Amino acid sequence: MSAEHPALGAEDIRAGYGAGDILHGVSVSVAPGAVAAVVGPNGSGKSTLLKALAGVIRPSSGRVLAGGRDLAGLPPEEIARAGIGYVPQVDDVFAPLTVRENLEMGGYLLSRREVGARIEEVTGVFPRLGQMLARRAGRLSGGERKMLALGRVLMVRPAAFLLDEPTANLAPQVAGELLTGHVRALAEAGAAVLIVEQRARAVLAISDYAYVLGGGRVLMAGTPAELSGSQEFTESFFGVVPKSPK
Repeated sequence: MSAEHPALGAEDIRAGYGAGDILHGVSVSVAPGAVAAVVGPNGSGKSTLLKALAGVIRPSSGRVLAGGRDLAGLPPEEIARAGIGYVPQVDDVFAPLTVRENLEMGGYLLSRREVGARIEEVTGVFPRLGQMLARRAGRLSGGERKMLALGRVLMVRPAAFLLDEPTANLAPQVAGELLTGHVRALAEAGAAVLIVEQRARAVLAISDYAYVLGGGRVLMAGTPAELSGSQEFTESFFGVVPKSPK
């Protein structure tokens, strides 16, 4: 991505589980105030990429850059302190805890005085959370859980968000509202957002740039307009061939 000062960047990342690598030299970046999507078929390495950037797995080689600092190989808590927020596809909230307690957990890097003030700010961004602070997270709807997951990470004001399949198992209307409303709003507030998403058409509609992964490598990259004009991309993802200009 052509960003002079990316909020988050990965250079030639190789990573996997056990003896073999799933990612084979992946490079991505996202600028402040922008959304960059990562799309591709199942098994292409999308979630593995986010886990490597978040410190959940350790890259075997390559660099993870944030604020000019290489974070590759650091534990997740150190990467969080560096301003990188990660929302996994599953286990994204603490179901037995209340909404307030989940937000408090998200603010574990803050002082006790800061936590209360920050909860007020987060519920200002997500007013529905403010109406259910005493409700247990396990009783929330799918859309409400994702909202809480975003709010929990937002507690520490990350410079960059890593979002892994935030619309998984959501109804199409709820998924659309999450992407166009909340995910896009994070970027408009100045954060960088790197999002892995299976709903390619929907995520491209709110993205500034996109990467197509396949076999653990970046196969294509460009703006949504550029990718939508590519026959290879549209045939692979939408089953249609772009019309030739008259």
